[in-house]
Amino acid sequence: MTELLTSPPAPAVAQSPMILLSDPRIAAVPLGDNGECLVDLREVPGLLVDGRLADAAGAYAHLREGTVERLLRAQRTLPGGLRLLVIEAYRPLRLQTAYFEQYREQLREVRPDWDDARLHVEASKYVSPPQVAPHSTGGTVDLTLCTEDGVELDLGTEVNATPLASQDACFTASPRVSAQARRNREILSTALRGAGLVNYPTEWWHWSYGDRYWALTTRAERTCYGPVDLPR
Repeated sequence: MTELLTSPPAPAVAQSPMILLSDPRIAAVPLGDNGECLVDLREVPGLLVDGRLADAAGAYAHLREGTVERLLRAQRTLPGGLRLLVIEAYRPLRLQTAYFEQYREQLREVRPDWDDARLHVEASKYVSPPQVAPHSTGGTVDLTLCTEDGVELDLGTEVNATPLASQDACFTASPRVSAQARRNREILSTALRGAGLVNYPTEWWHWSYGDRYWALTTRAERTCYGPVDLPR
């Protein structure tokens, strides 16, 4: 996980209203599951998978069938010479819980003036509360753009930059990034939105299909995917 600032952050640039994963409307979305299998992305021709967050079980490289199809569809619409680079997909619920609790406690150290409710909301800008964890459904993926040779493009921050450390430059619509990074974010967004995925607006790299955030955003009656375990 990216290091936090050890001093209070600069005032954030005003952002358009956004729905966070801590919003009660997310947890209120009814769960459904269409039963699609988790696919190992390392075995999908045409997709590049980075190993920086690899785990022994290979969970990070698994994604539901429908989301895989949408990634391939999105990749076909990218400008010539560009590819999607998957950083992390499925995340077991126990790991999601550990990430959330760890980041919340890091925030508590940096901002001791925040009460538990504020800490919960601020932590959800970077790590989902485990009760609604998108990655644990297998429908969510963290990714970026790269060249055919795997060289990553400039998208303004590294993947998994925190709001504090980046002064909110990790927010998808942040004005704190260069014109080139904004263009690259738009290329990524156009391709993925065109394939039916939705973005979590505090993380330019986080895209999902079929989870609760997707369902609320697209006004679906229920999710396509619920929490799932990695097959043994």
